[in-house]
Amino acid sequence: MTTSSAIAPIHVVGGGLAGSEAAWQIAEAGVPVVLHEMRPERGTDAHKTEGLAELVCSNSFRSDDSSSNAVGQLHWEMRRLGSLIMAKGDAHQVPAGGALAVDRDGFSQAVTAALEAHPNVTIERGEIAGLPPADWDKVIVATGPLTSPALAEGIRSLTGASELAFFDAIAPIVHFDSIDMDVAWFQSRYDKAGPGGTGADYINCPLDREQYE
Repeated sequence: MTTSSAIAPIHVVGGGLAGSEAAWQIAEAGVPVVLHEMRPERGTDAHKTEGLAELVCSNSFRSDDSSSNAVGQLHWEMRRLGSLIMAKGDAHQVPAGGALAVDRDGFSQAVTAALEAHPNVTIERGEIAGLPPADWDKVIVATGPLTSPALAEGIRSLTGASELAFFDAIAPIVHFDSIDMDVAWFQSRYDKAGPGGTGADYINCPLDREQYE
């Protein structure tokens, strides 16, 4: 879709899942968009690449069952709306029982390539160190839990909040060769066999409290 040069661009700060999807939907509507991502100029403790929509936690988008699960219903609705995230997730799906899980590298590379190729999208690499400039007419801030300290402080000051309580980390990445398969076992949740799966798509690792901590 082409756009008019008379339309002021919308600025999207943050090239994660939300920012990438927002930029795509804006661009597909014929409106120019500038997507700001601070990597690789400024990295984080979790990101390993400069790719957009890089998954740094779980590679699962949760249940893909649209008939009996609210998350699966949202997946269905996003697909109907032309979601970039869902299209590339489907294209890079890996077996995960009844869930939609993706190859994290292939997924991120595909999202990045699609946005780089869109004529209405401009990607600018660099940190927005504080609140966005006042002359940006329309701005979406979608930086998530890895927001840079400068931008987080700007948001905190603007909102008057004493702290920002959106930080979350529950899915560490574990190397397969570090798992004792004499104790662990393969099994999918509810034994569901999703696309390309067998019903045994997850490694289950029993841990007591001491081992977990």
